[in-house]
Amino acid sequence: MQAPILHKLYSQNLWLSAQRSLFWEEEKALVVSDLHFGKTGHFRKAGIAVPQSVYKEDLQRLVSLLNHFRPQKLIVVGDFFHSSANTELDWFKRWRESFSSLQIILVRGNHDILNDQWYAGAAIDVVYPTLQSGPFLFSHDQCDVNGPLYSFCGHIHPGVVIHGLGKQSLRFPCFYFAEEHCILPAFSKFTGAVGMDKSPAQAIYAVVENELVKIK
Repeated sequence: MQAPILHKLYSQNLWLSAQRSLFWEEEKALVVSDLHFGKTGHFRKAGIAVPQSVYKEDLQRLVSLLNHFRPQKLIVVGDFFHSSANTELDWFKRWRESFSSLQIILVRGNHDILNDQWYAGAAIDVVYPTLQSGPFLFSHDQCDVNGPLYSFCGHIHPGVVIHGLGKQSLRFPCFYFAEEHCILPAFSKFTGAVGMDKSPAQAIYAVVENELVKIK
């Protein structure tokens, strides 16, 4: 795994990973967005043959990040889960038991529709619409929150287009740092990516295979 890249913001050390996560050193918090756990199971229930290996790979990447950074808390900036409960979420609950000491905070997203009892049973603290911590504000889909705090959001699944020789181009997920907010990449690989305008960004880090590439 590529070594994390340090991005300093508001005197805080943020370690960006090609595994689509951010480790906030001062708070010992791993920050991720748009995991969409259960999405592959949801598609299979609808008759679309999406392999379970997609979900297992995402879950294993999360395990690897937790083992690497050893955070005290996991902050999920929305869309932790994709829809109603299914077998994959039962697996998640068993996984949760292996990390019982980890505090999990979910900033509820539009796909987080499970009932309160389910979240309580999985020891997940749910907040809505925002979470304030230190100099930062976390919100699933409100990236333009006005105020003194720098905001982190998800929802959009940001991407950046990289041009090659001739007319070749590819779009990659990215961390998109603007002046007053950062849009986090979707953690799940079972998502698309929306092309972002590079010009207003302060910094952009593209996730290219298993490496981060600073574009701006």
